[in-house]
Amino acid sequence: MNLPTIDADRRPRGPYTFGAALLDALVPAALVYGPELVAAHDIEIRAAAPHLAPRVPRGRGSLADDLPREQRILIPGAGRTLRIANGLAEFVRDHLARTGPLVVAVANLAAADPTDVQLVEVLRRRVPELVITEVEGRPGGGPFAADYDRFRDEGFHHAMAEAGLAELEVLTHDDDPERWWTLLHRTTAALEAIGREPAARDLYERARRVTTDPGHRATLACSIAMLFVRHHDPGRRDPEEALAWINEAITITSLLPDRRERAFHLGFDLNGKALIEVRRGRLTAALTLVEQAIELADRDLPPDAHPIHRLVLRANRGQLLGVLGRTGEALADYAAAIAADPGYPDYYLDRGTLLHKLGRLDEAVADYESAMRVSPPFPEPYYNRAEVRYARGDLAGALADLDYALELDPGFAPGYVNRAGLRAALGDQGGARADVEAGLRLTPREPYLLCVLGQVEQAAGRRAAARAAYDGALALDGGLAAAWAGRGGLAFEEGAHEAAVADLTRALELGERADLLFNRALALRAAGREREARADLERAARLDPDDPDVRRELAR
Repeated sequence: MNLPTIDADRRPRGPYTFGAALLDALVPAALVYGPELVAAHDIEIRAAAPHLAPRVPRGRGSLADDLPREQRILIPGAGRTLRIANGLAEFVRDHLARTGPLVVAVANLAAADPTDVQLVEVLRRRVPELVITEVEGRPGGGPFAADYDRFRDEGFHHAMAEAGLAELEVLTHDDDPERWWTLLHRTTAALEAIGREPAARDLYERARRVTTDPGHRATLACSIAMLFVRHHDPGRRDPEEALAWINEAITITSLLPDRRERAFHLGFDLNGKALIEVRRGRLTAALTLVEQAIELADRDLPPDAHPIHRLVLRANRGQLLGVLGRTGEALADYAAAIAADPGYPDYYLDRGTLLHKLGRLDEAVADYESAMRVSPPFPEPYYNRAEVRYARGDLAGALADLDYALELDPGFAPGYVNRAGLRAALGDQGGARADVEAGLRLTPREPYLLCVLGQVEQAAGRRAAARAAYDGALALDGGLAAAWAGRGGLAFEEGAHEAAVADLTRALELGERADLLFNRALALRAAGREREARADLERAARLDPDDPDVRRELAR
């Protein structure tokens, strides 16, 4: 089946111009034969084609959906549009599995919004049944209007930045102060989300030149502080400068006369200062600040006001408590945040990670799967579940999760780290090498990838290359036990038995394991140190009494 040519030019209609047109063609038929498929992708379809919302069964949602605009304080990150694109791709894939292949021509793709460019890339990569061809088209007219509510709520940051900057070129503060401030905050947030911090700072400085209002001055100071502490370029982060700006914000908001306004804005600023203290390594001070913000909200805000503000504070306190080892209290805070908004995925991930560390693996997996259920697809919950599956010996399940995580986002570097190690363990040296190379292109200084590269080179008999890889890993992370163990095994192969003992000893100092004790025993025995070898074998037998290799060596 062929569709009429779709014009992807963003200028008349903005984000998802192509995506909405494609959904207009597919959703009505899907609603006839399988409304459950549409309901399974309700978030993505509503985001890309809001005019279809009345026809789309709503199966998922978040607390923010039903709150007044001023209480929706969580702004989606830049990665949200990839989640939407993957969800739409899976809707299209499953729809075409019923209806057959589809060919669609797209015009003006070079003039498309980044949401459509990303969607087309994902569709081409993940949905072979959909053939997208490009044709020439006549460019559209002037810039689209800034729909600051939709763009902000959905995380369409490129569109918000483009439209907001264009409007701020002609709109002055005196023309419409309320719109000017709203537009400024929407635009600066979008600029920061897409890594254009200098442009955001220029707008903040422009705003500081036009106002003496305490509330506006405090908000600007807090925003500049967050810019310094969250900068996309780690080399340009400056927690000390951020501290100076957030203290200015707190000084002003502490003096606001209205009790309720003060409780919200001061709580927001205290929470921001807590992040700065985290970056300064002062976790206890950060916890105190978050607790002060919670106390303000509980005391001075109406019971039903600002529920997102409250749950963010509880979740942030949970993160800090977890890091500080107060796990019971941390789990209680996560439970409160999740109960307040069961449709928000991130806190399931955070709680699942803590449960995983505590060894409560079934509960951790349940949280990871809840995050999968309530959100359009994204890699982190599958990556996390893969770690649990690997720990339980389900290597096939772990590999499937990592495959899917990297299908969702080929730029998800941690996925290559874990999959490379898993493939090496499964004997797939070619696959492991491919993952190492892909991962190193994204993170050239990742010691775990260099360690796996050493294993791959060692298995191929390229000992010099293996040693260089292990040495490189240890130069970056001297606490990487796998690299010490790998280099020790390499030294044993080369007959350097004392060097092997030294490296394996270092690996054991980082964490005692039966397999490392066994390997060091072999090296000690080869070096003529039989009594020490025997001691290692006996210790290995106590740790793993069913290991046949240990029993065999003990019997010699």
